[in-house]
Formats: sequence, C-alpha cells, structure tokens
Amino acid sequence: MIGLVSYIVFFLILSLIFGIAVLGLNLQWGFTGLFNAGVAGFTAIGAYTMAILTGPARDAVLGGFELPFVVGLIGAMMASGIGAVIVGLATLKLRHEYLAVATFGIAVTIQLVCLNWEYLTGGTLGLIGIPNPSKAWADGPLAQNALYLLVVLVVVGLTFAALERIVKSPWGRMLKAIREDDIAAASLGKSPERVRLEAFVLGCMIMGLSGALYVSFIGYVSPWDFLPIVTFQIWTMLIVGGSANNRGALLGALIVWGVWTMSGFVISRVVPSEIQAQGGAMQAVLIGLILVVTLLIRPRGLIGEELHVSRHARS
Repeated sequence: MIGLVSYIVFFLILSLIFGIAVLGLNLQWGFTGLFNAGVAGFTAIGAYTMAILTGPARDAVLGGFELPFVVGLIGAMMASGIGAVIVGLATLKLRHEYLAVATFGIAVTIQLVCLNWEYLTGGTLGLIGIPNPSKAWADGPLAQNALYLLVVLVVVGLTFAALERIVKSPWGRMLKAIREDDIAAASLGKSPERVRLEAFVLGCMIMGLSGALYVSFIGYVSPWDFLPIVTFQIWTMLIVGGSANNRGALLGALIVWGVWTMSGFVISRVVPSEIQAQGGAMQAVLIGLILVVTLLIRPRGLIGEELHVSRHARS
C-alpha cells in the first residue's frame, strides 16, 4: 500500500510540473496563437539556471552559489524570460509553421549548447547535487515527496490563478483579438507585435519555472532531459486537454503523462527484452495515435475554450 501511495505522489509531482509548462504553452498558443515548437529549450534554460544558482560547488563548472530554493525559481524564470525576449525579437515576425520551424531550431540549438558547453552545463555528464528543499523538512522518501507535492501544488495553484486573472483581463481579451484578427486589432490602436512578445515571454518564463521544479525534484539535470520529445509531449497534453482553457491544460497533462508512464510499465512487462530498447519509440507512437484520434474526434480537446457571448448580443 505504501508503495502505491509513493508512486501516486511521484506521478502527481511530475504530472503537475509538466502541467505548469502546458499552462505556459497554452498562454502562447491557446490564447495568442503563437506556434512555439521550442518548449524544451526554454524549459532547459530554467532547469540549468536552477542547478547553477542553488547547486553546490563543482570542479571546472560554473555554480556553487547555493542560493535558496525560491531565489532559484525566480532566477530560472528571469533567465527563461531573457532568452524569450532575444528569441522573440528575432522570430515573432514569422507566422504559423515558419515560427514553429524557427523555435524548434532554437530549442535544438539550446540543447546542443547544453551538450557541449561543459563549463556552464557540465556537458554530457550534466549537473548533480541539485538541492530538494523537502529533504531538509522531512525524513524518508514518502514524506519528502509528499512535502514536495505540496510545494508543487502551491506553485500550480498560484500559476493557474494568475493566468485565469490575466486571460480575463483587458490584456487577455486583447490576446484573443490578436489571435483572431491582428489587422483588426491593429486598426483599433493595439500593437500586435508588442503584445505577442509579452505573451511569448510570459509563457516561456512559466516553462522555465517548470524546468526549475523538475530538476530540484530529480536532483540532476542533463541535456538528454530536453530532447524534442519533451516538446511533443507538452503539445500533446495541451491538444488533448483543450487549448485556450487552463483547466484543460492541466487535465491533458495528467492524462497524457498517465498514458506515457503506464505504457512504459506495460512495455517493460510484456515486450520481449531484446526489443525493449525500442520501447521509447513505441510510447511516442502511442502518444501520436492519441493526438490524431483527439484531433479527429474532439478537435477542441476534452475541455475546449469557453465561448463567451456579449451581453449586448444576448439582449
């Protein structure tokens, strides 16, 4: 029984951490229409920033600042935001698939930088010893994970509440107006370029927060944690749950991560050992099938965008 509870806690922590990244993507795609295919790259920036700011001193590697956990989270968001400003200024004049290709290329570039810049990232070996604050608060893996789950729940709750207020504010309504028709929005005196950049930066900061929470929980970070499959997973979570709906984003994260982990368990038990090396490919194919079925049957996702009718139209 304790083993089952431990697994559920572990599963919820990772699902909700992914859910934070999905919320960031939802702000960009669901509410603003920005096709960001570089999610893994901005998550990596946040993760490595957390590792550098909060981790112990390492030989021939930048770091050793051992700053508090909260400072690491803030630093991760700021670093991802700065990266997003640089990328956004260079790419946000592109549209749709062109923006997707550009951001995907940037994410691959970030992953290669993490792989080769050993002084900053530890190279292929990555960085270890990233502190988990729950280990100082409790004894035993289950108690520590339960406390970290509480931390993640608080962060998810704050992020969700903030985004709900943002998208229901005049600025949030402007996001939707630009998504639907940027020319009409510009004719009303709005600046689509500035608003897109703001939404892109804020979404990437949330992705950086997700990466920081992930590495603090795992205690280790390497370039192999941020391969393109991560972007594919997060996009699938959003589409399955429903874009332009923050509740749908979190639901999609729980469902898709549940399918991913359960399929991995089934593959490890059912598939012959000699072909289990292809298990990751089988999981990716399964997630791809779920994505296709969702687009065919429920193109708006399980919880699609809430439709609002003007009170003047109702009357």
